[in-house]
Amino acid sequence: MLSHYKLCPVSSRQRYQWDAFVANAPSGHLLQSWGWGELKAHSGWSPVRLALWHGDDIVAAASVLRRTAPGLPVRVGHLAYIPKGPVIDWSDSLLCADFFSQLTTYVRKQGALALRMEPGESFAEDWVSKLHMHPVSPVQPLRTIMLDLAPSEEALLAQMKEKWRYNVRLAGRKGVTIRVAEIAADVDAWYRLLQTTGDRDQFGIHSSQYYLDAWHMFAPHNQVRLLLAEYEGQLLAGIFVSLFAGQAIYLYGASSNEQRQLMPNYLLQWEAIRWARQQGAHSYDFWGIPATDAEDEAMAGVYRFKRGWGGRIVQFSGCYEAVYRPLAMSIARRFV
Repeated sequence: MLSHYKLCPVSSRQRYQWDAFVANAPSGHLLQSWGWGELKAHSGWSPVRLALWHGDDIVAAASVLRRTAPGLPVRVGHLAYIPKGPVIDWSDSLLCADFFSQLTTYVRKQGALALRMEPGESFAEDWVSKLHMHPVSPVQPLRTIMLDLAPSEEALLAQMKEKWRYNVRLAGRKGVTIRVAEIAADVDAWYRLLQTTGDRDQFGIHSSQYYLDAWHMFAPHNQVRLLLAEYEGQLLAGIFVSLFAGQAIYLYGASSNEQRQLMPNYLLQWEAIRWARQQGAHSYDFWGIPATDAEDEAMAGVYRFKRGWGGRIVQFSGCYEAVYRPLAMSIARRFV
């Protein structure tokens, strides 16, 4: 049967149509936005945005990030990855069948050794077997806490733990102030705090240029806000919060080793939540908690902090991979 749909790459001239579709789709996500692909292009990935068209309308989309397979020459092929996508109506089985048939043909012709897909919350898992995929280690967090922003500010304060409400108000009473980063120097100052945080809590961070690129990419479009907490002119903490497709995401956070008794992180999160509500966001994603609730988890303290705001725990299905060239992939895996 002749398909009514056509899959083809989207050009930069169509970026606003792309973002409009992704932002308004129920399964839309920041990681499928045009800007996220541009950000990843600065760190070794090559993005291609594939849209399924019905006439002049996009009906499904996938921002595919491509990278040379480790340990292999460029000419051998690349790895393809779809973060938090594709953006599609998973309940429409005919649409999905057409989309994945054309997508698979396209990425294989382009030289993909394998395709990884890490869908969002609404994923229809029966497509794993249909696409001959198998689970692999996730890239994005498997669990998160999602806060519904529909209630009033008073209701949101009431549903958080009592100690959290107290700390929000304490920070304000003690003179902690929150402002929005306005110049690149603000991002540089925040990055120095992030280095301190990474050393203290033992996690890896990107280069300073990565965060500066992210800020330049998204902040002018009101898609990212870097909030900074200060006390008597001293920078104590800061958080990167994104806003896209009606969802705010707490992407990155940093805090000083000094004046921690002033609880700046609590006021920061509250102001970020308030900003997201004011912008019309329907949810606030705390972006990752440990895989289990066990107290001996490496990030158990992070989990307790995020859990105290209320919200529901969301479990994602994970990351899946379809291998097209097994021998080449077996070589590439030795270098991962």
